[in-house]
Amino acid sequence: MSDGTGLRERKKRRTRQILIQTAIRLFDEQGYDQTTVAAVAAAADVSTKTFFNYFPSKEAVLFADTGERIDLAVRLITDHADQEDVGDLLARVAEGVLALMGAAEGSGDEAEEAHAELIYTVRARLVLSVPALQARALHVIFDAQRQLTDALCRAYPDRLDRVSAAAFVGALTGGAQAAALTAIAQGESLAEVRAAARRGIDVALLGIRTAAE
Repeated sequence: MSDGTGLRERKKRRTRQILIQTAIRLFDEQGYDQTTVAAVAAAADVSTKTFFNYFPSKEAVLFADTGERIDLAVRLITDHADQEDVGDLLARVAEGVLALMGAAEGSGDEAEEAHAELIYTVRARLVLSVPALQARALHVIFDAQRQLTDALCRAYPDRLDRVSAAAFVGALTGGAQAAALTAIAQGESLAEVRAAARRGIDVALLGIRTAAE
């Protein structure tokens, strides 16, 4: 029974990955607005219904990995050590998320690394140029900040009020995003963008550690 379940899950992950790869390729070749869900499904050799079983819209494909990163961050906050400093915890969370984002880089799998670079390149270009995707990106950011604020309040109920928790989360995510977007606008590579995000995080943590004392 477990083998069958495992096989189904692997097939689902594989189908999801194929849909992401196909959509990104078509967005790159044809343009985002010109690419329909039906076209993505046909190119991936699945039905349109199957596409919607995995993604609610074509824009959701570009943010497919966001939920995984948020889940990791929330889990790391929830599982914090009892006496762990807020700044240390947020530093560990940020490092964990960056590591997850860079999992394909340096993996030794050229196809996987090339795919990660393509997703980064196409998504960055589209988010900076397509109004609907800019709106979606803002929604994703706000939702992520809300979830992290909730988790931080639960982790430190006697030390952090909601405003302080939200400020810490906003400083951390804002520092990373502002630095990364600047690197993206300069046309830098995925590795350079990640390094810029880490610099933004380091700057934010200086203020967080001081405020949390």
